Amino acid sequence: MSTSSDEDEVERIPLCSRPVWSDVQPLPQDDGPNPVVSIAYRDEFRETMDYFRAIYAADERSHRALELTTEAIGMNPGNYTVWHFRRLVLESLNANLHEERDFVDRITFQNSKNYQIWHHRRWLVEKLGTEAANRELEFTKQVFALDAKNYHTWSHRQWVLELFGGWENELEFCCELIENDVFNNSAWNQRYFVITRSPLLGGLQAMRDSEVCYTSNIILANPHNESPWRYLRGLYKGEIEMLISDNKVPELCLKVLEINKSNLFALSMLLDLLSQGHQPSDELSAVVGALRSSQDSAGTTHGLAATLCLILETVDPMRSNYWAWRRTNLPARVC
Repeated sequence: MSTSSDEDEVERIPLCSRPVWSDVQPLPQDDGPNPVVSIAYRDEFRETMDYFRAIYAADERSHRALELTTEAIGMNPGNYTVWHFRRLVLESLNANLHEERDFVDRITFQNSKNYQIWHHRRWLVEKLGTEAANRELEFTKQVFALDAKNYHTWSHRQWVLELFGGWENELEFCCELIENDVFNNSAWNQRYFVITRSPLLGGLQAMRDSEVCYTSNIILANPHNESPWRYLRGLYKGEIEMLISDNKVPELCLKVLEINKSNLFALSMLLDLLSQGHQPSDELSAVVGALRSSQDSAGTTHGLAATLCLILETVDPMRSNYWAWRRTNLPARVC
């Protein structure tokens, strides 16, 4: 992919016609004597890589070598060998890394899911140090404006936060993203990352009550959105006893079932609570009892958890076998 638009692209002069390369003997790709399937490279790509192999073999760390890597990356930004050699050249030339970052910015916007580019960007930030942190956080926001679920960008942002800081407004940023798109599972994942990793918030234990409240409100407004349900479970990670003894979660499930009695996430959450030993309130027992309908006999025999399994077999037919398996493997102590 070229780094410039077709209209702005200047007609390329072959390397063999450039005086600066007259002393270099291109090194063709060696596919062996009998290649099974020869790749039909474009002539300009083949020539560029032939010259690159020549300077790479000679370990030539010069300005023209740097320019050649720019051309090669423009043709194939996923070539990790070219990126690796570019870093060696940049270091040997003591090049201006701010200019390099500008170059990588342009490449990143055009290839935002390219592993090699993000690896090179991380190397750059390590070289530039703390001064680069705020700019990197702003840059990732620009990428999110184009693709809010870009895994590479989120990974880079988390790396910057952990290495250099910048946590002060991160929770607010997550709120903004969730407000813009409540189904953005990447934003929910980042929110969990912040409350569990930020040195400014006191950790999950300190944030749990307020986060449960925040998440419950969003679930009530969007009960069929899986992301906040998963987030809610994460708030009790490693704290099973707290989960089954905290009435806020089953109360939330009951409120959701009042809105939609077949809500998959509320039903499965209640099943997991009961399976872990939660003692149901009279209200919960009454609500599940009202849902029994045609499952009356099974409900009478096996109780609330078995009834929930039977209901889930109906409302979630794609996983009916799973829910049937859950029903036949309920712990003896389950209500």
